[in-house]
Amino acid sequence: MTTPRRYLEEVIRVDHAGEYGAKRIYQGQLAILRNTRHGPIIEHMQEQEQVHLDAFSRLIAQRRVRPTALLPLWHVAGFALGAATAAMGYRAAMACTVAVEEAIDEHYQEQEATLGEDEAALKADIARFRAEELEHRDIGIANEAELTPAYRLLSAVIKAGCKVAIRVAEKV
Repeated sequence: MTTPRRYLEEVIRVDHAGEYGAKRIYQGQLAILRNTRHGPIIEHMQEQEQVHLDAFSRLIAQRRVRPTALLPLWHVAGFALGAATAAMGYRAAMACTVAVEEAIDEHYQEQEATLGEDEAALKADIARFRAEELEHRDIGIANEAELTPAYRLLSAVIKAGCKVAIRVAEKV
């Protein structure tokens, strides 16, 4: 099966935007929590997101895909989400991580299932990145994300926001 060009452009555009947003979320969290025992954990996750972002940035250039026009919004919103949840405490920051990574897991699973054999390298990258996103989710859970006051509500709001952002970034 050959992957349609239009779908491929959407995959690259939205994944680039998502990884950019994830990097900004961790930057926001680090602005509040860098000098705590959670700083190194968040730095580790941010470093992995940077690797993912670099890979999609290369694909944007190589495949001549238009990035989302919403990167300035992701720049501000990602940082704000990270900083706001971190200001609520490390558990809320970890709850944010869990919610975002669960939404990304679903998204990457769908892409893996849809990409054709002609995109084996991209599919392999997405599988590797998905595994690292699940590692981030597990880190969040291990760091008491689920003990955040109003965890279910916070998680549901963040997941819903991620899903909307994904759909918008595919097209815009």
